[in-house]
Amino acid sequence: MSAESNTTASAAVTGPVTADDVAQAVRLAVTTLRPAAAADWDAPAGPLTWTCWETGEHLADDLFAYASRIGSLNPRTEPGDPFGGDRRRPEGPLNTVTADRTAGAEGMFQVLEDCGGLLAAVVRATPPSARGHHVFGVSDPEGFAAMGVVETLVHTHDLALGLGVPFEAPAGLCARSLARLFPDVPRDTPPWATLLWATGRGDLPGHARRTAWRWYGAPGAT
Repeated sequence: MSAESNTTASAAVTGPVTADDVAQAVRLAVTTLRPAAAADWDAPAGPLTWTCWETGEHLADDLFAYASRIGSLNPRTEPGDPFGGDRRRPEGPLNTVTADRTAGAEGMFQVLEDCGGLLAAVVRATPPSARGHHVFGVSDPEGFAAMGVVETLVHTHDLALGLGVPFEAPAGLCARSLARLFPDVPRDTPPWATLLWATGRGDLPGHARRTAWRWYGAPGAT
């Protein structure tokens, strides 16, 4: 268990969410999941109805989508996505990005690293004034970086549960992402537990469990 993860949000490292945070989160995900490469990736991913494989593809697809939305030569601030996609099962996620099953878990890890690297590079290269559409609010490069970090941490949690490996996210990554996207959460509670609670995945003493949740991506929303 990380000592950093036991600190409260007020004591954790704070500041803007950066491209380095995206890279750190994705590398941590791959490092965490690699010992489970031979596990059953068709098992449910923790509380989700998706399989672990579908969830990994969904995470890669999110990282790719965030990079495309904020890094486009013609960023869109209105709803509408020109990319096609498909589902492995009718009840599975709709993904543009998929991983070759014949390449096994190592292929999945490579896809995650590729899409994570793409988002990190786009965040580094895109002017702070850029804006892109997201259903939870038109956002800027830092906002999309924070979205990528949150998606990576919470879905690594889901995958770790489904694959049977331990995972606890660093307090700094959680605290910075919470500060950027979740103005409605407590600031004096452990950041990892707070992020899981904020995304409907855990309990937080003194607060009712969330059955619905969202983040607030608009610049200045927090």
